[in-house]
Amino acid sequence: MGNPGFRGRVRSFLSAVLIVLAAVLVPLGAIAAWAKTKIGSSDRYVAAMAPLAGNRAVRGEVAAKVTDAIVRNIDAGPLQAPVASLIGGAVRSFTTTSAFQDVWNTANRAAHASVLSALTHNGDGNDVRIDLAPAIRQIKTELEVRGVPFANEIPVEHTDLTVVESTKLGPVRTVFRWLRRVGVWGAVVCLAAASGAVAVAVRHRRALIGVGTGLAVGAAVLHILVAVGRSLTLDGLPADSDPSAAGAVYDALTDFLSTAAWAVLAFGLALALGAWLTGRLWKRGRPAAEGPRPGPVRAGSPDQS
Repeated sequence: MGNPGFRGRVRSFLSAVLIVLAAVLVPLGAIAAWAKTKIGSSDRYVAAMAPLAGNRAVRGEVAAKVTDAIVRNIDAGPLQAPVASLIGGAVRSFTTTSAFQDVWNTANRAAHASVLSALTHNGDGNDVRIDLAPAIRQIKTELEVRGVPFANEIPVEHTDLTVVESTKLGPVRTVFRWLRRVGVWGAVVCLAAASGAVAVAVRHRRALIGVGTGLAVGAAVLHILVAVGRSLTLDGLPADSDPSAAGAVYDALTDFLSTAAWAVLAFGLALALGAWLTGRLWKRGRPAAEGPRPGPVRAGSPDQS
């Protein structure tokens, strides 16, 4: 038979390794699952972007881009300024209607292909874009119904709202492709490592404290990565883009990661604190319940008969 002390040290070491592995896999597993299930799915992508139709910064950015695209193709002579003002007001009004929500969803469903292309294919020209042509088509129809001058001259053409330039996505592209391959398995292995760390440990309560702390640290790292990614994304915007609108888009797309980070952080801290408090209460209650354990009786002591 092996040395019990040696086996205990091996089990403690293996438990510690599994705790570290679980902590590392918290951010990697969450991001991999996000890349596979959120960004990789057209329906989930559109669902994440849909609420932005009500965001003031996003509506303002869309209205500005659409107005510029329309006015650029209209020659109203001396009436150019008032016509541009009229069209701009009509566009801003349109972005507050329920019809804009439908146009926005349609545009984002088409834009999903642009997102996947930008994140999976190398080379310039794979920017993350949203085509505003559906919005222009809808606005043109409404302006014609209202009898706005020159509305019939508005061309319905491909008009892009660039969210992120492809030249800024080099490192992100490589990581994204790898994470998509990992998919949800990162999260599965994370849970298996955390469970295994407790199962092989000599002291299960201490292992629970370690697992909870490791999960909390991993969640904090995930939160930091989301914040750093936001900063890098906004730094990579075109000069004529609105950072507030782009920030709203980023926050909508990474809401899954932010929610996961806070949830795992809360769970990890609760697990560690619960295990620690349980141990403290057990130690305090033990002497009262069991009383002091009798020590060994030495030969020749007065207690011996």
